Amino acid sequence: MAIIRCNKCTLLAEQPDNLAGQSIACPKCGTPAAVYSTLFFIEKLLDKYFDAQREVIRLKSATSSPHTEAPEAAPASLPQTDVDLANSDFLATELQHGPIYDWFHKKQIKVQANMRGVDTSGFFDEVAEAIGNNFDVLKEVLERIRWSQHKEHASTTIQLDKKSPADAKAISAFCQQLYDFSFVAKCFHNKPENNVRLILQTAPTIRDFFNGEWLEWHALMTCLRYAKERDRRFSCTRGLNLTLANGDPCELDVFMLIDGKLPICIECKSGEFRQNIDRYLALRKRLGLDAKQFVMCITGLSDENAKAFSAMYDLTFVSERGLAGHLGRLF
Repeated sequence: MAIIRCNKCTLLAEQPDNLAGQSIACPKCGTPAAVYSTLFFIEKLLDKYFDAQREVIRLKSATSSPHTEAPEAAPASLPQTDVDLANSDFLATELQHGPIYDWFHKKQIKVQANMRGVDTSGFFDEVAEAIGNNFDVLKEVLERIRWSQHKEHASTTIQLDKKSPADAKAISAFCQQLYDFSFVAKCFHNKPENNVRLILQTAPTIRDFFNGEWLEWHALMTCLRYAKERDRRFSCTRGLNLTLANGDPCELDVFMLIDGKLPICIECKSGEFRQNIDRYLALRKRLGLDAKQFVMCITGLSDENAKAFSAMYDLTFVSERGLAGHLGRLF
């Protein structure tokens, strides 16, 4: 349905789609009024909403610093002492995303954020950080779970007999963590056979996590911790949907805006990535980012290959363990 909005009597009512773009007499007062398509009307309404959100941010900034000129695009300021980055829904707000909306709006790119993508009050971030900090040891657990999920198996078994004592202990502790945080339904430590059996969860969010989203969470938390440690103001998002000027859709895995002016885009790949390099090169150019600001985070990538790929393409390649170091050089 289309929508009529009368500027005289303020009537807001639905109209047939074929009247969109026309001017008709208001059904209530008879004054000529425009009929808009529903999508157009909502887009204009959202534009006004986000303009108001940004004005609130600007006014708050001016109030807190009355003798300082307001910044050009005042980013959301995270209260460092009050918010636990690993256990908060503070980031999952329109207000926190406001500077990001504004940054893309200036580039004439429509965006839609996934608020749940940065809600750290669950356990996705904790498990993702555990994986990223010890990927070489835990990658077999991930692969076993992912393969079993793909095959629709109800369980999977992790053999420990060929592992070093330290690795076996780390894997056992991780599997227990998966159970404690409900990423698996049950966890059986079979000491006589020296293995761990996991009964899998079937929830789509859990499947997506093991299918690669864990790396996005790891990249997000790495960004957040580096920004916080350096006391930088930031806005961040994960799973940001873009609509380019030509109508093409796109999704950014992790995007962070530092101090309202330094954008960092991180694309996360736990599988094959080579066939998409041209697409990411085009996207980097469209966003106007330097190669150091557009990061390809590839699981298990050797330092040698990361350096070689970065030299070959106008992108920055890092592994999950090398991401923090690169961010440190950028910040």
